[in-house]
Amino acid sequence: MLMDLMNDKAYVPMKAKEIAILLNLPKSQRDELKEVLDYLVAEGKAGLSKKGKYGKPETFSVNGIFSGHPKGFGFVTVEGMDRDVFIPEDRTGQALNGDRVQIVVEGEGRDGRRAEGTVIRVLEHANQEVIGYYQKNKNFGFVIPDNQKIAADVFIPEGKDMGAVTGHKVVARLTDFGGKSKKPEGEIVEILGHINDPGTDILSIVRAYGLPEEFPEEVMEQVGLAPDEVYVPETPTARSYGAEYGLDDLQSHSEWGGDLAGRLDLRALQTVTIDGEDAKDLDDAVTICRRGDGTWLLGVHIADVSHYVAENTALDAEALRRGTSVYLVDRVIPMLPHKLSNGICSLNAGTDRLALSCLMEIDSKGNVTDHRIAETLIRVDRRMTYTAVNAVVTDRDQAVMAGYEEFVPMFDAMKDLSGILREKRKARGAIDFDFPESKILLDPQGKPLEIRPYERNAATRIIEDFMLIANETVAEDYYWQGLPFLYRSHDKPDPEKMKQLAAFINNFGYHVKMQQGEIHPKELQKLLDQIEGSPEAALLTRLTLRSMKQAKYTTDCMGHFGLSTRYYTHFTSPIRRYPDLQIHRIIKESLKGGVKERREEHYGQILPGVAAQTSALERRADEAERETGKLKKCEYMSRFIGQSFDGVISGVTNWGLYVELPNTVEGLVRIGELRDDYYIFDEHNYQLTGELTKKTYKLGQPIRVEVSGADKLTRTVDFLLSRDEGALTGSDR
Repeated sequence: MLMDLMNDKAYVPMKAKEIAILLNLPKSQRDELKEVLDYLVAEGKAGLSKKGKYGKPETFSVNGIFSGHPKGFGFVTVEGMDRDVFIPEDRTGQALNGDRVQIVVEGEGRDGRRAEGTVIRVLEHANQEVIGYYQKNKNFGFVIPDNQKIAADVFIPEGKDMGAVTGHKVVARLTDFGGKSKKPEGEIVEILGHINDPGTDILSIVRAYGLPEEFPEEVMEQVGLAPDEVYVPETPTARSYGAEYGLDDLQSHSEWGGDLAGRLDLRALQTVTIDGEDAKDLDDAVTICRRGDGTWLLGVHIADVSHYVAENTALDAEALRRGTSVYLVDRVIPMLPHKLSNGICSLNAGTDRLALSCLMEIDSKGNVTDHRIAETLIRVDRRMTYTAVNAVVTDRDQAVMAGYEEFVPMFDAMKDLSGILREKRKARGAIDFDFPESKILLDPQGKPLEIRPYERNAATRIIEDFMLIANETVAEDYYWQGLPFLYRSHDKPDPEKMKQLAAFINNFGYHVKMQQGEIHPKELQKLLDQIEGSPEAALLTRLTLRSMKQAKYTTDCMGHFGLSTRYYTHFTSPIRRYPDLQIHRIIKESLKGGVKERREEHYGQILPGVAAQTSALERRADEAERETGKLKKCEYMSRFIGQSFDGVISGVTNWGLYVELPNTVEGLVRIGELRDDYYIFDEHNYQLTGELTKKTYKLGQPIRVEVSGADKLTRTVDFLLSRDEGALTGSDR
């Protein structure tokens, strides 16, 4: 009767008391009416307004994106709401991770808890296909999704399995999205291989994230027309410049035409690339001039990729579809075909290459006093590695210095300027997160051989500092030109998250200054400096990062909070990032007679879409890269079941201890495995304390653990306390 009432066209939302009066219910039955109404709301069959009025669910519904949890419940992110809405397991309906859904929110969250809601309708399914592990039963089978956020297995009816057997990794097309008491149903459309076959594990992740694989035929046909070398006439010869030079000294040749017309001839400048040993797409090179008056002329030269990737071509469309190169643990999925990225667009030593250069005059305090952005022709003298340059500027390795004798003054000048630029950034409040990273070495079959910690050194910092100052300089220039442009923006943190971080770090004796809920990045850098080397450093650094917003691409110059700069863009990697390629086109148009009104309108129309799409594709690439790393770390640790390692407690929770090994592998010691006592989680001090023994396990505490399990499906590693940890453990040490 109540549903008939609410579905009546004449019905307007009412409070329970008003409904009771309308239905002539006595006061003695109003509590029962309220129970029934609340049940209908919980089931998603009715909606409840903030003012306590009941009506059809869609009357009070909101739309958002559903994020699933392995345990079956989920959260919905609703634009305009400060916090996600919690969706209990029995109220998720047909929603799967990533779906756009319509939900009814049941009241406001109180006491810091999230509001709860019910999914009443899936507006757009994000998962037409699911990749996972096939488990065959007698007359049917199930696909266990690789994506842990899809909690339900997919039922595969008899005759719909393509002959797959238990252990196959498969692609299943969903034919029914299931519901409250029914699993999703599907049919297998592709068998990727057996879980033990080399490469199947990574291929599963590639497919799960929808990463592109082969380039379309029309793209390869277009790439086939690209030249292998830049044609440069023998005369005039390369322009020569003195030991010291300024921006105005750099010149072109009036005789040049075609691809070279108007380009500055910088081939005579001492030029190097500095990259990792295995890098092949070398898209940035550097020149430097240390001048007698204490100033510098720094040149950051970027491969002129847009010269070969014309707008509105098949190649351009494919580059935008990919958005970025993806660096998985065993392969690179490039944004551009290798003939371009490793060939004519790669700044290979000893070859003439077209570049787009940002040339900056910098004073002794690190201020850019003048600059020039220009199309150029360069020739790299030496392809350097971070290892070799660091051996020169840090280790002063005499053998290496002898091998690069003519470049040593250049590298020393680079280190000096890098230090000045870094100090200037630090003084204005830029945040420098220095997380431990690792490199996973694989054999030809894709099996992990070694996990090496990877640390930044002076050479990596040199390139980082030079790329940052070029990005800032280009962004400021084009902001003041008022042209449509793409910026790399990093919003200020959410005040509520900063308050939560401040309260949390207070437990460890740290403080940050806030004004009206806002914080300056300098305060966060001070915090990172204070916690450096402390037992809780890893946890607090991660929490600080998570408390900040994600950087993204925007058409408005919104500033970059983390770098503490008003102007920032991505200019330096057009081989592997589409936004860089996009702004190169705008820059080149502005250099060649200006961006005409019609073109301004064109860019104004397309750039918002480019910004949104490339931001999303960047997040996809980051997630896929992390997942392949976790997968291979699990596979690596599976070789050491039963063996013991020294580690450090990196996290303490009410379900156990997270322990990080020196090779950056992190695993869990479950609280149930601490069998010598009943341990209580102290949330204030982030430690576990034995109820009887008073033993404690704290953040940063050294600990010896034994590998007890490594699950490639869930990508998790399990530890036990090592047997030789014995009675001497926790606070007894």
